[in-house]
Amino acid sequence: MRIPDQIRTQLAVKFAVLFPHLDERQRRLLMAAEARVLGHGGIRAVAQAAAVSETTVRKGVFELEAGEEPLGRVRRPGGGRKRVADLDPGLRPALLALVVPDERGDPMSPLRWTVKSTRTLARELTRAGHKVSADTVAGLLRVEGFSLQANAKTIEGSQHPDRDAKFRYLNEQAREYRDAGQPVISVDTKKKELVGEFKNSGQQWRPAGDPVPVNIHDFADPQLGKAVPYGIYDLESNTGWVNVGTDHDPAAFAVESIRRWWHGQGQAAYPRATRLLITADAGGSNGYRSRAWKLELARLAAETGLTITVCHLPPGTSKWNKIEHRLFSHITMNWRGCPLTSHEVIVQSIAATTTRTGLRVTAQLDTSTYPTGVQIKDAEIAALPLTRHTFHGDWNYALHPQPVPSVPEPRAPQTPDRQWDPAQLSHPELTGMTHWRLDQLTRTLTPDGNTQRGRPPRLSFPEQVLAAVLHLRVALAAEPLAVLFGSSRAAMHRTLLKNRRLLKAHGIAITPATTPPASLAVLQARVLALTRQTSNKIKTTC
Repeated sequence: MRIPDQIRTQLAVKFAVLFPHLDERQRRLLMAAEARVLGHGGIRAVAQAAAVSETTVRKGVFELEAGEEPLGRVRRPGGGRKRVADLDPGLRPALLALVVPDERGDPMSPLRWTVKSTRTLARELTRAGHKVSADTVAGLLRVEGFSLQANAKTIEGSQHPDRDAKFRYLNEQAREYRDAGQPVISVDTKKKELVGEFKNSGQQWRPAGDPVPVNIHDFADPQLGKAVPYGIYDLESNTGWVNVGTDHDPAAFAVESIRRWWHGQGQAAYPRATRLLITADAGGSNGYRSRAWKLELARLAAETGLTITVCHLPPGTSKWNKIEHRLFSHITMNWRGCPLTSHEVIVQSIAATTTRTGLRVTAQLDTSTYPTGVQIKDAEIAALPLTRHTFHGDWNYALHPQPVPSVPEPRAPQTPDRQWDPAQLSHPELTGMTHWRLDQLTRTLTPDGNTQRGRPPRLSFPEQVLAAVLHLRVALAAEPLAVLFGSSRAAMHRTLLKNRRLLKAHGIAITPATTPPASLAVLQARVLALTRQTSNKIKTTC
């Protein structure tokens, strides 16, 4: 019986609508069902309407007549194209011959000195007569137990055996200090930053096709140099203090940063503090092996009257330091994609860093010079008021507020001393004001500041005002100022504190210099020269 054309047309429309939604087996069964309904001649009519071979339709009829249960899959087990490794028995050994000898140090391997990516391996296998794709190579390597591996720093040991116990001990110390209302800070030096028109990682929203132009090469600007941010993070108050240095990063700079934090923020936040806990990593300027770090901390303890306890993190765990992910990471995100064109940009960007959890950051520019190569003798370390803890005394120790040894002699400066004139202290480039304005400032502050109580001061009141201006303008610390003005460090600290309060009471603000003035190098050379002279006199007297 001939199948009418109308039925053929209806079947063609039905198949065109349903086939895109069916898999191979479902299509075959649908065509078989239609052919059985049509009876004699149905297989040919359905095959023509679906544009397939009669064999495909006939196979579907056989499957229906067999009465099999639904398979739950398109093909029967074992159906489909065979795997390349099954069709080519030599493929797997050839692949392992390329990979394994490299692990065993075989210099005859064709890929001994190349990066063995899956594409490279597939190309080498194809050249050897095993046609294979990169994806297949990756699959075979996984089956053989291979995976992408980075280098593992484990030759000296995967981790310190007391690593976990050290973290528990540090946590107990921090909890005990915080419960007693004593300050706990995390300290570290952030990555040194190039100052100038240099690329800074990250992106910011700007008009399309208008990126910020920067230098091609990252060579440090000889005039601007680098910035050295040393951070102090207060765990209890969620506040940060960053001292941005322009010189080196020795232990003296690290402790001076902590000193500035204490006088500028810590002392006001913890007026009844008698102890201070510092958590730091194991290396760098605040490392547990640094003798200068311990000596400078002992001097700070004697100056502040605090018992300073230091708990170092185990080696190789610096990223667990709180300051890394609670302060430094947010600073990096805040200035991402923004060239650090000047020291002022760096200081202001750090000070503007905030988080949704309430982080507040204070930043200062420190233009002081910190000599490197300071030698601390065994006798000086033995004389320190240092008490080591029972648990890992090399990592955990306390420095008590007692007198400390004299300052060791620094190594000779790398630049010759320039001709010194005391009048250079009031140079407008350093003070940021003319001599007439400096005199006016002194006259304004004299009625309230030039009062004598107790023994006469070593400095006249105009010298005290000048020292305060230099401290605020070019961020000279109390120690170099004491050397320049012939005063003691303690007296200079009192002078600076008094004059800062005096300026604040009169509503007078000294604007910090955006970049270190060129005249500052003369002062720094003078400080080093006077320090050497004093040290030589002490040696001669002894």
